[in-house]
Amino acid sequence: MLTNYVYKLRPNQTQDLKMSKWVDMLRSHYNWCLNDRITQYNQQFVQGDYSDLRNQIEACPLTCFVSKNGATGNPWKDCKVDFEGKLKNPRRSAGDIQITALPDLKTARPWYSGIDSTVLQQNVKRLDTAYKNFFEGRGFPQFKNRSNFTSFTFVMGIKIQGNKIYLAKLGWMRFYNSRSIPDGFTIKACTVRKRQNGWYVSIRIENKSVPDYIAKPLKDVVKVIGCDLGITKLVHFSDGYQIENPKFSTNKKVKRTLKIRQRRVSRKVKGSKNRKKAAKKVGLLHQRISDQRQTYQWKVAHKIVDRNIDAIALENLHISGMLRRCRVKIEEKTGRFLKNGQSRKKGLNRSISDAGWGELILKIEYLAAKQGKVVIKVNPKYSSQECRNCGHIDKSNRDGEKFICVECGYHEHADIGAAKTIRDRASKMVRGDSAKPGVMHLNAQKVSPRSKSKCGEFGNPINRDIKTAMS
Repeated sequence: MLTNYVYKLRPNQTQDLKMSKWVDMLRSHYNWCLNDRITQYNQQFVQGDYSDLRNQIEACPLTCFVSKNGATGNPWKDCKVDFEGKLKNPRRSAGDIQITALPDLKTARPWYSGIDSTVLQQNVKRLDTAYKNFFEGRGFPQFKNRSNFTSFTFVMGIKIQGNKIYLAKLGWMRFYNSRSIPDGFTIKACTVRKRQNGWYVSIRIENKSVPDYIAKPLKDVVKVIGCDLGITKLVHFSDGYQIENPKFSTNKKVKRTLKIRQRRVSRKVKGSKNRKKAAKKVGLLHQRISDQRQTYQWKVAHKIVDRNIDAIALENLHISGMLRRCRVKIEEKTGRFLKNGQSRKKGLNRSISDAGWGELILKIEYLAAKQGKVVIKVNPKYSSQECRNCGHIDKSNRDGEKFICVECGYHEHADIGAAKTIRDRASKMVRGDSAKPGVMHLNAQKVSPRSKSKCGEFGNPINRDIKTAMS
């Protein structure tokens, strides 16, 4: 079993200053490694062979995407052939080459010698992970700045005694021991992260004797509940219950406070200490909003998973696509830009980001795995436009939270109807995998769309204080 514990550190002034310098140097090293890989790729596939004007050396990569002139050069170095004619040391990857070049980096820039060697190695592996995500279909690795590079990782030299932790080349450091590490767990790694109100450490611990959580097989799934994520209400259940959305960053009071604090920053002289103090207050407000949202999402996730169900049906949302900007519209004759609705969509994007659907889904999946329950993600296409009585799909069926079918006149709450549709689609997936001919699961029984049960559609008592507990 592998898990993480997070604690708040209490470094002294010297350790605080040293860790801040480490973050700046590691960010520079990360950007340099990324630039080196991009440059070597361009030399082979874009520019081809050429002579560098500064050092008058030929830049020609040999059978690989890296150049022999950069830090990612010589991919076949130390390759040997055994007596059978096979390569003893295969071709090195770009990450291995850059890790091997770390001693040269410390020689050229002696100030990097103050950073632990494993931290530098993990910094290169962090770039390898970014490239791996890119090859799996995610975005290309981006250069880091002070706002999105605030952490570094240790994998060796970690010791914990009571409320003190030892980190290599940083020494012993106090931390708030909010919960003790269970017996039998060993420390695998730890990540130090800087936030607005201080430093935090995330300790990864492992105990191989404790088995991992095993989810219930689909054939044993009987009771499914559908969840539709929204903005006016955070979660709509298929049994008719709803959970409020507090709107931590988009409510009237917080928006006014944020506007005032940002205005104070803009009025200060750039580069002054007063401007930094004002900017820190803005960051503390954002952190408080984030902490409130995290706490609330854990409560909501517990309320969903702790119910008497076997599976949870969720929408398979493409949130990044929903937050994408509208396409530009240009008039053909004059070439002028036309209105494309982006100004109206800006408020919707803020509301979606404030709701934090992606983080909530991850928390639900985590808690469901701990309790052996199944999370089923279904295609949400037309879930709120499909009539549950006649099956007619039309965009005009929905008007805000109201659903009135233009074909048969059936009406209900649009989001609750969408949650029921999501539940039915998940039930079809379960029946297709596990149901035998002539056997119907309890969650697949046909219920009249106009019938409403106060105790839930599966006949189970519902926790009636869910609204008050979540508000």
